[in-house]
Amino acid sequence: MSSSADQSSKLEGELTTTSSTSESSHKTPLALPDVPHNTTTQLDMSTGSTTVKLDHLGPIVVNVDGTMSRISNWDKMADIEKKNTLRIISKRNNERLAVLKAKEAEGKAS
Repeated sequence: MSSSADQSSKLEGELTTTSSTSESSHKTPLALPDVPHNTTTQLDMSTGSTTVKLDHLGPIVVNVDGTMSRISNWDKMADIEKKNTLRIISKRNNERLAVLKAKEAEGKAS
């Protein structure tokens, strides 16, 4: 009988030790990875060209309110994802621009 009591108290001691260890590991916050501070891209305009391609930034997204944004993870997307995203964004941008132009024309007519 005492052996089963000893085993259960030993098991409780192990559970207490395990839970106190896991609690102490949760008290220390994890550090975030360093963010590169010098992430600028230099554009070379010395060729005399008046256009610059910014394809690496991805497409411009027209928001419902008319503001514009970009897709933050564009450079991490696979080619098939980029292709599908371009298709969807193009269609959605055209629809949103049409609605915004209609609202603007309606506002001028009033």
